Amino acid sequence: MSIPVTGLSRGWMRCTLCGKLLKPLPGESDSYCPRCHTKNHFRLSASVSRSWAYTVVGWLCLVPANYFPVMTVIYFGRGAPDTIISGVAHLWSAGMWGIAALVFVASVAVPVLKLVGLSILLMTVQFKWMLDRRQCAMLFRAIHFIGRWSLLDLFMISILVTLVDLGAVATIEAGPGSTAFATVVVTTILAANSFDARLIWDLEKEPS
Repeated sequence: MSIPVTGLSRGWMRCTLCGKLLKPLPGESDSYCPRCHTKNHFRLSASVSRSWAYTVVGWLCLVPANYFPVMTVIYFGRGAPDTIISGVAHLWSAGMWGIAALVFVASVAVPVLKLVGLSILLMTVQFKWMLDRRQCAMLFRAIHFIGRWSLLDLFMISILVTLVDLGAVATIEAGPGSTAFATVVVTTILAANSFDARLIWDLEKEPS
């Protein structure tokens, strides 16, 4: 398998906004894009440490996000708080298997897989694991792509809390678990945005 040549070894960088290839003057570590005037760097400063910080916060908030209730539905004065897992169980027992599976994937499986994927990428770069670089790049693109869809649950909760307020008939209240879950979603998005995927290819040894 041929070993790819990185732009860093050839003195080139790519504009993070418009994609134009740039070649700074010798000795310079950054450059302004002549097309969109964005300041660019060969590598993002402290990328690994910032991404680790967001990832660790995401792992810590994942526990209360699944332990505490995310929503309480009060119908005619009666109701009980629901966690993510209990909500999935209620949907499943009610025969709404498709919705239950969708909620489980979006609220449980996706956040966990994103955190696992980010941890693997960070450890690969930090400890110089010899994993397949193309697969690592594909993993990063997948994490970056699915990150935005985790916000669907938060939008649903916010819409329900805003619209469903029928006084003594029915109300919906957001629980502390929703705040923790929102923190998980936001921190994983920030972790993915802070990670410089070019560091994956820096581990390759180019032929002289």
